[in-house]
Amino acid sequence: MLALSHYNSSVSPLLPHFSNDSGGKVEARVAVEGLSQQGNYTLVQPTTSGVIVVVLSMTLGIISNIVALFILANAYCLQRRRSKATFLLFATSLVVTDFVGHVIPGVLVLRLYLHGGVRPEDFDTSDGMCQFLGGSMVFFGLCPLFMGCAMAAERCLGVTRPLLHSSLVTKTRTKICLSIIWLAALCVAMLPCFHLGSYAYQDPGTWCFIKVLSDTEEVDVAFVVLFSGLGLTSLAVALVCNTISGLTLVLARLRRQPGSHRSAKSHDIEMVVQLVGIMVTSCICWSPLLIFGLMSVIHSFTGSIGDNLSNYKTLMVMGVRLATWNQILDPWVYILLRRTVLRKIYLIAKCQVGLRSSMLGRWEPTSFPSSDKKDVNHV
Repeated sequence: MLALSHYNSSVSPLLPHFSNDSGGKVEARVAVEGLSQQGNYTLVQPTTSGVIVVVLSMTLGIISNIVALFILANAYCLQRRRSKATFLLFATSLVVTDFVGHVIPGVLVLRLYLHGGVRPEDFDTSDGMCQFLGGSMVFFGLCPLFMGCAMAAERCLGVTRPLLHSSLVTKTRTKICLSIIWLAALCVAMLPCFHLGSYAYQDPGTWCFIKVLSDTEEVDVAFVVLFSGLGLTSLAVALVCNTISGLTLVLARLRRQPGSHRSAKSHDIEMVVQLVGIMVTSCICWSPLLIFGLMSVIHSFTGSIGDNLSNYKTLMVMGVRLATWNQILDPWVYILLRRTVLRKIYLIAKCQVGLRSSMLGRWEPTSFPSSDKKDVNHV
């Protein structure tokens, strides 16, 4: 899904044309009356720069997901360790979901943008395309959050209880878990089909989402609370599980006896680092939309939104723009936070620390000449 763009019209057929004769005055008056009838109507006019930006963002997301998918698929085929294979199956499914969630809503939003979007008076309406686009945003928004939560829980079990993990987690059960995740997200996205919530066009008329800003009803509030609650709960569970996994690995490293070869496995560290990257990306990209949507629907339903309607519209647009970057940034977690890349970063950091230690070692008493060592020791 691509980032949304909003461009105001710089030239309008209703602008007045002034002249020195009386006919020009009449023409100007008619134009001003036309403007007053239109109110604050804003056109979404596609520009060359705007089209280039959205096409580049879509292209970047597609290339990133394809590269990450190739890396994960290759690693999955070569991986013989069952715990790593389970993680790679989750990660590959997440990238495929991100890829499809980037392309399908992105194409629909681009189509709406190129056609100028819908008129402001139609923002509260919904047609077949709006229903599909809104459902896609909910579905492809919940799936990555659910998968990130499941991956974090799986790794937490593998790090803290490896024997229990080996007996419970299998490829078949992993596939069943993925199917349940997709089915649960689909059920939530299809609730408006059963009149349990509704989708509507959102400002500036180029995207659809749950109705949160006007004419909200109790079912709309319940729908947003369910969507935001599930998303925020998934992020919270992932945060707790990743924290436990990270602390367990750090303690295992610190408790290692001198000369002992038992320590935190490198593939465990790699998977936890990648999970932390996914969690941080999801928190940054999705938390604003989840929180802003919850705030907007509550204030709209209670009638306290008042003159802050434009501010809430701005917050919703900003939130969905951040959410669109989740599908672009997620693949780079697997591209950059691989074991080979992490090892190179570790070696570079180790060399830098060793260089600094050698520089400091020149000022130690043992590095002084024998004639000066007595003076140093005396001091």
